[in-house]
Amino acid sequence: NPETRRWFPIGQLTFDGENYCFVYTHGVKQAQFEPNFRLLHSYPKLDRIYTSPEIFPLFANRLMRTSRSDYRDYIESLNFSPGETHPMTILARSEGRKATDTFEVFSNPERKEDGTYEIHFFTRGLRYMPEASIEKVNQLQPQEILYLMHDIQNTFDSHALLLRSKQSHNLGYCPRYLTADITQLLQLNPKSIVVEVEKVNPAPNPMQFRILCKMKMKVEDDFNFFSGKEYQPIVHSSLSLVSD
Repeated sequence: NPETRRWFPIGQLTFDGENYCFVYTHGVKQAQFEPNFRLLHSYPKLDRIYTSPEIFPLFANRLMRTSRSDYRDYIESLNFSPGETHPMTILARSEGRKATDTFEVFSNPERKEDGTYEIHFFTRGLRYMPEASIEKVNQLQPQEILYLMHDIQNTFDSHALLLRSKQSHNLGYCPRYLTADITQLLQLNPKSIVVEVEKVNPAPNPMQFRILCKMKMKVEDDFNFFSGKEYQPIVHSSLSLVSD
């Protein structure tokens, strides 16, 4: 909600190698109390699983067309090689944001061979930072460490996690979809999380795509990301499927 700044995880998109699947999560029930929120036009039923061999238009429209002249620059801004072009991979990194609505896409952290987890994200709120912070962005180097700091007096989100450089420049925020899990991990072990600069995209790239970060996490075997009820599907694949 752009006015109240409240946000909700409303659905889950998966791909099993053959079919895409979309299902609403319990968070959509909370979102329905927000003014002007409506169920997605292509998915009018809460208690259905929608499947398709092709990626759904809602998500396809959040991917840049490969025919565009700036497509290669777009892929490079996500720090991908030209061969890493699967829609799910690109959506996970780009977050599928558009200027025409307030939806975004995010992924589960990826488990690596050594048992750690990784997730990429762009810093949020950089445009609200002071000019000195904006100037610092162009000086950042790949693999430079950024530090997490609670911004408990933030009037929009008291759980916000600010990202700062070693020189104490504020460089934006960690995405809100990560703050609950990251806060819990920091309380258990502050050294379990490392955030580093993956890539800096200079102007004229928009502020929201300026700093690409990689977060690496060490977690206990019984820890599950996005385990709250709001992230859980309302229905499961054992029920009848509805083709899109």
